[in-house]
Amino acid sequence: MRPSERLKVISELSAELQARYTYNEIDTYLSAFGIEPITDWQGPNSKRVYSAELLNGVADDRLSEIAEDLEVSISAAALPLPRIWATGSELRLFVSHIAKDKDKAIRLRDCLKPYGVTSFVAHEDIEPTVLWQTEIERALAHMHCFLSVHTVGFSESNWTQQEIGFAVARRVKIISLKMGETPTGFIGKEQALPRRRRTAEEISKEIIALLREDDRTCDLLPKGFSGDLDEIPF
Repeated sequence: MRPSERLKVISELSAELQARYTYNEIDTYLSAFGIEPITDWQGPNSKRVYSAELLNGVADDRLSEIAEDLEVSISAAALPLPRIWATGSELRLFVSHIAKDKDKAIRLRDCLKPYGVTSFVAHEDIEPTVLWQTEIERALAHMHCFLSVHTVGFSESNWTQQEIGFAVARRVKIISLKMGETPTGFIGKEQALPRRRRTAEEISKEIIALLREDDRTCDLLPKGFSGDLDEIPF
């Protein structure tokens, strides 16, 4: 495994362990693979960082065993980051939407940016020279969380339904925004954010609040807010 691929695999496994288990459960789980816990951990209060430190010295074949047990795709984890996520360490959000309503997805992306969130909007963030489907697969493999924008026609799109399936399988934080359609299927059981008459700025604040409350994403957001948002109709 190449060093760059190894780092990506460790990152994906650490994210999965963070999403699934408590600190004690992480220690118990990894001990089954002969990985001893760190009894004097002095690092940040982050299960993701702690898990990465534990996995750092693990042999490639053992990482593969853990990935297989956790059902984390090594091939997906080893895909390079999309261009928009190639630099920086901000929280990576995949925004699922239909083409005719990409303006709404872009509006949310721009409102979330000052909070430390870099959003992938397929119809806006893929260069013409990059294979479209491959770039989407890269984004789905490396996203930290997922936002589905349920405008009229969303449920009829094969692409958006596959994107939801990918997010559900990866067990990332999923937030649904009801903008004309009610979420159905695997994510229908979760309460969606209502559109009402709120601006994109107001909705973005609620999205950030949900991300701060979730153990999978809270430590990926900066503590404070920087920048000003202009009230623009949504």
